[in-house]
Amino acid sequence: MPEMSPPSSILIVGSGAFGLSTALALTSRPAYASTKITLLDRSAFPSPDSSSIDTSRIIRPDYASPAYAALASEAQTLWRGEWGAGGRYNESGLVLTAEVGQQEYVRASLDNVRQLASDIGDKDGVKELRSGREIDEVVATGGGSGMWGYINRRSGWADAHAAMRYCRQKVEDTGRVDFVTGEAIRLLLRGSTVEGVQLKGGDHIMANLVVLAAGAWTGKLVDLRGRAQATGQVLAYMDITAEEQDALGKMPVLLNLGTGMFVMPPKDRLLKVARHGYGYSNPTEIQHPEKDGERIEVSLPRTQVDEPGQWIPMEGEKACRQAVRKMIPRLGDRPFRFTRICWYTDTPEGDFLITYHPNYTGLFIATGGSGHGFKFLPVIGEKIIDTMNGNLPQGFEEKWKWPEEACHIVNTEDGSRGGSRGMTLDTEMKRRSML
Repeated sequence: MPEMSPPSSILIVGSGAFGLSTALALTSRPAYASTKITLLDRSAFPSPDSSSIDTSRIIRPDYASPAYAALASEAQTLWRGEWGAGGRYNESGLVLTAEVGQQEYVRASLDNVRQLASDIGDKDGVKELRSGREIDEVVATGGGSGMWGYINRRSGWADAHAAMRYCRQKVEDTGRVDFVTGEAIRLLLRGSTVEGVQLKGGDHIMANLVVLAAGAWTGKLVDLRGRAQATGQVLAYMDITAEEQDALGKMPVLLNLGTGMFVMPPKDRLLKVARHGYGYSNPTEIQHPEKDGERIEVSLPRTQVDEPGQWIPMEGEKACRQAVRKMIPRLGDRPFRFTRICWYTDTPEGDFLITYHPNYTGLFIATGGSGHGFKFLPVIGEKIIDTMNGNLPQGFEEKWKWPEEACHIVNTEDGSRGGSRGMTLDTEMKRRSML
């Protein structure tokens, strides 16, 4: 149930996009002027394995869902202002494509962004691309991807690392938030009331309200089986020359929702190619976060912090290589300088999980970014606070609620994913080691 009055203390677990934006929103609300706000993260900022810390993230209102399209458009207005100043946001355009027979999501997205463009009198920003040839011509890299799609010239990308630094500085400047580095290992329960968290090493942090915004690690602290799951996505980066930077720096983002592969405009002579797919699960046996003496299996991140020098599986590297060869042929055989696994918190339909926990008082969940949450950084904290107070954004009353039924396997089936289902990280890593 929503809080009847602002709590005297709030602990936010997780300093990614959802957690940091929530902290910022709390500091701006007069109702929380007397609330003690603590922001806890397992790593010092910027976290080296946070999904929010990277060279780039797509900023787009291009959604099949009208509700997400409208909310992303609201966020994009702020990206075009102070949030995106100093190169933090670049409106390069987005080419969204699909393969034959896989066009449903892209067609619905096209309808939504056409309406958004019409609402502001923009007649030229969105253009349908009816063939692979038209896609190649608009991308203008010598290649392309997909057989049908469109370009939205009002979409673009953000320097995610710089944007998170900017948001962090805004929070610090308020002087209202206590930042703590430490790993929460369990919730502190008194009956069905959450009173804080226990840290690795034995210390406790107490609070009247705990907000779990720990991204792909949230499943260690609360049982999310069948409702949200950590999945690893492949990213690969290559160096390019100054001349190549000049030639490619103004290219649009190219995302093929049929394959999940996408390439970002390069910055500082570094090009990123990645996959928005079903990802790898990493089944891990842990102590049940809510039941003493019981062990369960959940998917949890395994990152370069856990395994220094970690490289993506061969299957993922091949997919990235093939994507570069198709999208920017001149760079097709350029070696990757480094790779990374980015950990999503996937939900069955790609909806965020932003709600009070139905079984506990004093516990609010803010997770389930499902690989598309970062673009909402300027506004998601405000929406989280609104939801805490029982005022969900229009269109999200059903989308963000706690699912009554858990599904057997969490695969995000919102129509935006490509690649294979059911891959596990261990299996794919072992295949690389056998070569």
